[in-house]
Amino acid sequence: MKPPGARHSLSLKRLLLLWLLLPQLVLWLVGGALTYRIALQYAEKGVDQSLTQSVLSLARQVKPVGSGLLIDFPRAAQDIIEQDPKDRVSYMVSSPPGSFLLGNGKLPPPQLNTIPTTGETLLYNVSMDGKPMRVALLDINYGEPASPQRMRVQVAKSLAVQQRIAAGLVTDILTPLLLLGILLSVLVYAGITRGLRPLKRLQAQLGDRRESSLSALAPIELTQAPQEVHALAGAVNHLLSAVRRSLGQEKRFLNDAAHQLRTPLAGLISQTELALAETDPQALRERLTKVLSGAQRSAHLVHQLLSLARNEADVTLQPLDAAALAREVAREWTPRALSAGVDLGYEGEESLLLDGEKLLLREALSNLLDNALLYAGPGSVVTLRVARQGPVAVIEVEDNGPGLSPDDLLHVFERFWRASALPGGCGLGLAIVHEIARRHGGSATALPVQPRGLLIRLSLPLKN
Repeated sequence: MKPPGARHSLSLKRLLLLWLLLPQLVLWLVGGALTYRIALQYAEKGVDQSLTQSVLSLARQVKPVGSGLLIDFPRAAQDIIEQDPKDRVSYMVSSPPGSFLLGNGKLPPPQLNTIPTTGETLLYNVSMDGKPMRVALLDINYGEPASPQRMRVQVAKSLAVQQRIAAGLVTDILTPLLLLGILLSVLVYAGITRGLRPLKRLQAQLGDRRESSLSALAPIELTQAPQEVHALAGAVNHLLSAVRRSLGQEKRFLNDAAHQLRTPLAGLISQTELALAETDPQALRERLTKVLSGAQRSAHLVHQLLSLARNEADVTLQPLDAAALAREVAREWTPRALSAGVDLGYEGEESLLLDGEKLLLREALSNLLDNALLYAGPGSVVTLRVARQGPVAVIEVEDNGPGLSPDDLLHVFERFWRASALPGGCGLGLAIVHEIARRHGGSATALPVQPRGLLIRLSLPLKN
């Protein structure tokens, strides 16, 4: 059953048969027409030779004697000229030309603009009783020099014999070709049917995968198939891989969200129940403060989870100035840094162009600064730096806080991993940064700073 709005179109099998057999039929018809034309030419040559011999033979039967003519035209000679009963042959001897002396029919002269040459055979076409005829004409001079005479001998033959010969030649030539064409068509049909079997198997494999589970998206296998079908199967496998990866990300996101939201929501419910049962105003205020803190942490977690899900989708890269964006983000976080007692500064290029998604890069820089301000501590120095290193743009956030141990540096970009018990974090900030860098064709690395501190580096390709 066709989907709604689908246009009627030929199947691949019918299309191949059409393009393979239709040219064969056209070539057979064109070949037949050309063969008929060539056969007519050769048949016409045969008719012309026969007429030329007949007109010369008839001319020899009429012998000039002085100023007269001796006609020696026995019945045997007449039978030779009229030997084919199916072929209409007419002959005529006239002297002077046009004055009937001998023959079985009156034959017309050539066209007015055609002047016969004495002693040479002239061939021309005429129509008699509505039928085409081929005529051979020969003029002969005779008589005394003082009184010259001219005799005209004409022999005409119907062109039906020419057409009959041509039709016979075409039939004899095209009949074997037609049989060979039928055999070739059968072989082409069998070859196309066999060649399309891998597509049938591919269709069957795809038709069996109607479930939406990840197991239904496993790669398809075609071990014995032409190279073109392998390429098609590879493209389908690439698409299935993308769908499987997307479903896996969605499933992982739902699992992460359910797991991470379960604990803070349970805490909110517990603190709310205790607050409702509390009678002391000071104790009630403490309970509500914990409820507010838990709600803020839950809101931050939801924001990070949504940001992570958005970063895993496809992004559209456009030219942007990374240095200008970094300065803009640093200005936005300056009030937060002042309130936390942290010295926030910017170093690096005035302008640095790269292909990126502005909102995602802003999110990455905000997460880096948020982590640095949260964990570096009061009195520390945080530096946002943008530099060019060959074909790569390097964006760094460095702080002189407590830093991380070598073992912790190995896990810093893992989801929900936290190296500190300080409130406010949820273990997704640096995972988001790593995902954004990967989406931009770059990388994120964490390096220790001597004597103490942490440096997070984003390496992104510059604009081509």
